[in-house]
Amino acid sequence: MPSKELKNKPLVEAILEVRWALQNQAGDMQVDPHYKFLLGRMFDRVVAEYPEAQELPQTFIPDEMSAYMVKQRFRVAANDWPLIQIGPGIMTVNDTAKYTWTDFRARSIAAVEKLFDAYPKAGSLKITNLILRYVDAIEVDFLKLCVWDFLREKLKLSTSLPDNLFDDPTVRRMPRHFHWEAAFDCAKPAGVISLHFVTGEKEGKRSLIWETVVRTEGDLPSLPKGFPDWLDAAHAITDDWFFKLIEGDLERRFNGD
Repeated sequence: MPSKELKNKPLVEAILEVRWALQNQAGDMQVDPHYKFLLGRMFDRVVAEYPEAQELPQTFIPDEMSAYMVKQRFRVAANDWPLIQIGPGIMTVNDTAKYTWTDFRARSIAAVEKLFDAYPKAGSLKITNLILRYVDAIEVDFLKLCVWDFLREKLKLSTSLPDNLFDDPTVRRMPRHFHWEAAFDCAKPAGVISLHFVTGEKEGKRSLIWETVVRTEGDLPSLPKGFPDWLDAAHAITDDWFFKLIEGDLERRFNGD
């Protein structure tokens, strides 16, 4: 089922993250002995869609000291999105304002297929984690509006502290900073779904930022063949939770009503 499209979606970033096993070396170091070859082979396979290669500052960190650190970006155009990122043991697909589920799904499936095709020794590519992450933000001035009230009234999340903690009038009831997180086992896809709320800033404005994340580790499907089913299941639950949380005032706001 296609995802609903909102006129003013609160999306900050959609991220697919794929991690694979590295080889242990002396001390705590882990390396991907095929990374240098993978980088060139991967670019050959994505250059038609992502022609803009961008080295990140961490490129200059030795590979044996940069396990699971993205070091290279392949963009659709200079300073534009979507993009693919890659580093020793990690690949991500990222999108922002242009995101649609149909496009992101196709890009993610293609990226995983190309990763398996490009890896110099495909038989030694052992995926350890699949992660689908959505980061959203709503502009709210929590110096004027209590975050607990906003969460309860707009996102149906009830959380509070005992009233008598604030009997002392020198302590302000409204939190200066708020951070809440919870994770839940799920069966489809097998793994964990988590929610994370924190007060922060988006584009210099006070905001509530929240992440919805599905993570599968260990109980992975057969890859790459089983990846589309995993991705669809992960999106189905994140999409369902998102729209249930914003149902009402926020959904109307995001639709421009």
